[in-house]
Amino acid sequence: MQSTVSPASLTHPAAGRPVRIGVQLSPQHFDSYTQIRDAVLRAEEMGVDAIFNWDHFFPLTPPMDAPHFEAWTMLGAWAEQTERVEFGPLVNCNSYRNPDLQADMARTVDHISARGTGVGRFIFGTGSGWAQRDYDAYGYEYGTVGSRLDALAEDLPRIIARWEVLDPPPTRRIPVMIGGKGERKTLRLVARHADIWHTFTELDDLPRKIGVLHDWCEREDRDPAQIELSTGYTLRRPMELDDELLDAWYALGVRLVIPGIDGPDYDLSSVKPVLRWRDRINGA
Repeated sequence: MQSTVSPASLTHPAAGRPVRIGVQLSPQHFDSYTQIRDAVLRAEEMGVDAIFNWDHFFPLTPPMDAPHFEAWTMLGAWAEQTERVEFGPLVNCNSYRNPDLQADMARTVDHISARGTGVGRFIFGTGSGWAQRDYDAYGYEYGTVGSRLDALAEDLPRIIARWEVLDPPPTRRIPVMIGGKGERKTLRLVARHADIWHTFTELDDLPRKIGVLHDWCEREDRDPAQIELSTGYTLRRPMELDDELLDAWYALGVRLVIPGIDGPDYDLSSVKPVLRWRDRINGA
């Protein structure tokens, strides 16, 4: 889809949103789950705003034949372990579970995380899936990029509708994060359903992608200011998050930054300067 908005200086409306910093703790390359549990504790204690894992069944970076854990079981543990941070999958693979089951799992994890406050902290990050090794090994039909996105488009309304009839319902309107950057289907789904759009779009191309999203928002009668813009890096695309890059993202409307951290050490030292940048920008 070609944006009708000039991309040269386009920014995403931040609507007064503060900057938030998350971390994605990869569920791979550990020696034991104790290391992941410890990393979650350290991340919350150091002041991050959100913690994410990913929804795959095998490592995504070398060594590819190494320890790896399943996402949703871990998210239930994080719901009980943490007290303040939001958390979720970055992102759930829609293909792996029935949509109504996904809704029920999310609702349950949301309630577990609400202990002491009555308000859950779960973020339902989701996407269409892409890792063929997962599909082949676990017996799921891989299909095509288009068929998986079509399935996500069909399933998201079912997930949201199921939340409305569950007893008890979620403790709050669970935020929906959609990951991806496809212009014909993914960004349309973002405009329809997402509270957060997470993208790994390169900085130079981000204004154009924002323009495409805004066009879809216009078609879907959605105010783009309702959608929080999120980016960062994965272990498959490492980068240096210096203030120059962070400032450039901020100027375009990015308000959630999520660096990826790998095991077995889960070294969070690279997150500290990003937290200092957040505090400077937010005037803390």
